[in-house]
Amino acid sequence: MPQYKAPLRDINFVLKNVLNANEHFASLAGREEVSEDLLDAILSEGAKFSENVLSPLNQVGDQEGCVWSEGGVKTPTGFKEAYQQFAEGGWPSMTADARFGGQGLPNSLGLVVTEMVSSACWAWGMYTGLSQSAARLLENYASEDLQNEYLPKMTDGTWGGTMCLTEPHCGSDLGILRTKAEANADGSYNVTGTKIFISGGEHDMMENIIHLVLARIDGAPAGTKGISLFLVPKFLPDADNNIGERNGVSCGSIEHKMGIKASATCVMNFDGAKGFLVGEENRGLQAMFHMMNSARLGTALQGLSAGEASFQGALEYARERLQMRSLSGPKNPEGPADPLIVHPDVRRMLLTQKALAEGSRAFIYWVAQLVDTFYFSGDEQARKDAEELSELLTPIAKAFVTETGLESANYGMQVFGGHGYISEWGMEQIVRDLRISTLYEGTTGIQALDLLGRKVMGTGGKQLMVFTKIIHKFCEENASNPELEPFISKLAELNKEWGEVTMKLGEKAMQNPDEVGAASVDYLMYSGYISLAYMWARMAAAAADGAADDEFLKAKLQTAKFYYDRLLPRTESHKLSMLNGADSLMEMPEEAFAF
Repeated sequence: MPQYKAPLRDINFVLKNVLNANEHFASLAGREEVSEDLLDAILSEGAKFSENVLSPLNQVGDQEGCVWSEGGVKTPTGFKEAYQQFAEGGWPSMTADARFGGQGLPNSLGLVVTEMVSSACWAWGMYTGLSQSAARLLENYASEDLQNEYLPKMTDGTWGGTMCLTEPHCGSDLGILRTKAEANADGSYNVTGTKIFISGGEHDMMENIIHLVLARIDGAPAGTKGISLFLVPKFLPDADNNIGERNGVSCGSIEHKMGIKASATCVMNFDGAKGFLVGEENRGLQAMFHMMNSARLGTALQGLSAGEASFQGALEYARERLQMRSLSGPKNPEGPADPLIVHPDVRRMLLTQKALAEGSRAFIYWVAQLVDTFYFSGDEQARKDAEELSELLTPIAKAFVTETGLESANYGMQVFGGHGYISEWGMEQIVRDLRISTLYEGTTGIQALDLLGRKVMGTGGKQLMVFTKIIHKFCEENASNPELEPFISKLAELNKEWGEVTMKLGEKAMQNPDEVGAASVDYLMYSGYISLAYMWARMAAAAADGAADDEFLKAKLQTAKFYYDRLLPRTESHKLSMLNGADSLMEMPEEAFAF
């Protein structure tokens, strides 16, 4: 089983050398008190907790899974105790508002810790990640009374949270949800309905679980315009704000899944459960999208985290496993065979894993900084720009990083050969755990439609231009650097092509709306490879000065070259596929599929 080791050198390089984290933190109103010593301490302690406490639980959690009974859901051995350590260490309060006992640190810094937690044991991290996202939503949308009643204990980790959207009949089409809310004389509501696929809907790790539930108030408009959001606690607080009577909320069952077996995926029944309106009537989706976007970025992180864990396991095995001789002559002449890492195809897989993980890390951290800027910058124009750019990049991050993370996890299995298929090595678990990431929080197809249909076509290309102008400016600023020329010239070429391809798709879509759906996934992957090319060019620029004397920085430049030579050309096939149109997808009659 791979034992996770936090890649602190790379994390520090991205934060300090590429993204100038200290300057970024200083630009955030109320979030600027992050010294380098504090940053180093957080990273160090987060690494220790992830490596020493969580990583040993990963295989245990997979083997035991969660156990449902009428009394509740029991999590695997060690999960509850690990959470107690997590809460005692103050981690749940890290990015919470100081008004409720939080430390008020930037969300992007919390995301770095979440990466380490997720690589060590993703299933455990889901309980804490969703709880913190629920708390952030309440900070932004709940009434002052609800905030004062619920957020102190969510902030210190005593209480957790979920989001309850999906129902058995509607999947991602929330406009047809049936859960209803009936108003009471005291201003509360009785919430009735069934929600499915609720991560952490029931468990034994926290004292109380605060459900954020989408429902329709009697008489509300049909469709998404009539959806409201409710806070529905598992236990209603008493007069002293301790847990009181049990609410009408129960877990009917948990799903038996391919992976993340230690994360309870619940069917939740709300039987006239007392709930409280969050935000305005019929504006529930607007508030819930706050949490969903956070969850989408968190899911992108799963692609990165699993890819990193798989790379670490594959790299260690490739260095130690002896198999065949190198084609160019023995590299281990004293031994019976050479280590796997000398073989070109094994290097191809390892370098693909490395390039995708490190590129995705820089990309996700950058998007997280944009979200920081949107919430906390005192510069109104900077906030507006950050909002537009983060909205564009979030679906790319969610879909591209999970799809390429899955590719990377499969390579990790492949490096092990037949041993990769055996459970004891832990590589196949990474693939199983990661597979859900391309499905939940909106499938790759849904993210692609959001990107191309809403964010690009829906704004007349304006949101895309915000990003392409940034890339153009970067290329202009670095055009005279001979060491960066191979990266800058190709990036500038693709940046120009991106706009041209988008215009062609727009023209096609005006003639046939199906062209958007036909092109969308290829468009998203194309966009993702260019986005990572931008991040790799930035990393190359940061590494170039000291690369001669530093093996880590030299490896950065070599990995950037690999990405540009071997992975970035994939944009060409995606471009050809999307421009070839919808005809070959749509012309076949439905009945012909059966032949």
